[in-house]
Amino acid sequence: MNRINIVTQENAAPEQKELLDAIQGKLGMVPNFLGVLAQSPDALKSFLGLHHISEAGRLDPQTRERIALVIAQGNSCEYCVSAHTSIGRKAGLSDAEIKANRAGTSQNAKAAAAVVFAQAMNTHHCEITQAEFNANRDAGYYDAEIVEIIAHVGMNILTNLVGKATRVDIDFPKVSLHSEAA
Repeated sequence: MNRINIVTQENAAPEQKELLDAIQGKLGMVPNFLGVLAQSPDALKSFLGLHHISEAGRLDPQTRERIALVIAQGNSCEYCVSAHTSIGRKAGLSDAEIKANRAGTSQNAKAAAAVVFAQAMNTHHCEITQAEFNANRDAGYYDAEIVEIIAHVGMNILTNLVGKATRVDIDFPKVSLHSEAA
């Protein structure tokens, strides 16, 4: 059960409603997570600004979802595992790939470097080795893409914190943290 009320288009103040209407128009729905963030329009605007790299950045949608999955699994955020399993499938990830991502790797060699790096950052609180850092360059990532990987880790840690702290109701097909298959 939610610890913080979800702002909906029906109960929103004008500024909140404007933000939620924009999200509805873009996604076709307002995920509960964003309804929780809408309690603070500034927090929601900040998140949406950071989330902009998800659409405008250099990383492909599949790799962005792979990063979200490994971070959500690592932080035991069932809301985010469920959300990014659904979004990952829409982005073209297979069930086997989602399972690999949640386990900290990928069937795609280049993407595996990003997933391993993201997992290392999350597990070691960003204290990564030079070898872990260099593995991204060796896989073909340029500095801008490495910065985006780091930003995606941070953004996904934020979503995990909000999801877990508020116990937001899962509004995607639920995926257990303990399930082997995604």
